[in-house]
Amino acid sequence: QVQLVESGGGLVQPGGSLRLSCAASGISFSLYDMTWYRQAPGKQRELVARITNGGNTNYADSVKGRFTISRDNTKNAVYLQMNSLKPGDTAVYYCNARHFLRTNNGSWGQGTQVTVSA
Repeated sequence: QVQLVESGGGLVQPGGSLRLSCAASGISFSLYDMTWYRQAPGKQRELVARITNGGNTNYADSVKGRFTISRDNTKNAVYLQMNSLKPGDTAVYYCNARHFLRTNNGSWGQGTQVTVSA
């Protein structure tokens, strides 16, 4: 059974930083593409950053240069370092895991709230 547990969210001032973590269990982690999504109130869930099983990364244009995704296959964890945070980054952030050979929606964590406000 796949389990994804996000942590690290919170309240931060504009310009500040946060580091999100997602701990995975129940999967062969190194075979999974890992993705961070976010959903703001009244908006659709959107992709923030992805790291493939091979370590390739891609980012939403809105976070390029500010956010960095990384993974540690020895710890079955994926991280999202968020710098220069803006109020527009306020959202619930979700971790997603999908086997690199599959095309389904993958598995989701419960989400962690990030609020950027003065």
